Amino acid sequence: MMLYGPLLVSLIPGIIVLTLTWWFSKKGFSLFVRMLPGCFLTIIAAILFYHGFVNIRGFEGAAYGILCFFLIIFALASFAMGVKVKLNTIRN
Repeated sequence: MMLYGPLLVSLIPGIIVLTLTWWFSKKGFSLFVRMLPGCFLTIIAAILFYHGFVNIRGFEGAAYGILCFFLIIFALASFAMGVKVKLNTIRN
């Protein structure tokens, strides 16, 4: 349960961020706007990691660290979705 709890908690903001990034890229927003959800998720993960490491400590702090690890994975997926460019737009 030490891994499943943070994973399930990170699914909610992760899916929201991935959906926002996909929607921003579908609407044709600029690269900066497409990167914002991933940047916000990275900042939130860093703040949660600091809070868990400095203030909480112990097993509960480790759970915060695992949560941040999963949030960073979702942020990296968001960055990959945001940077992805269609090949047809490059050729034309």
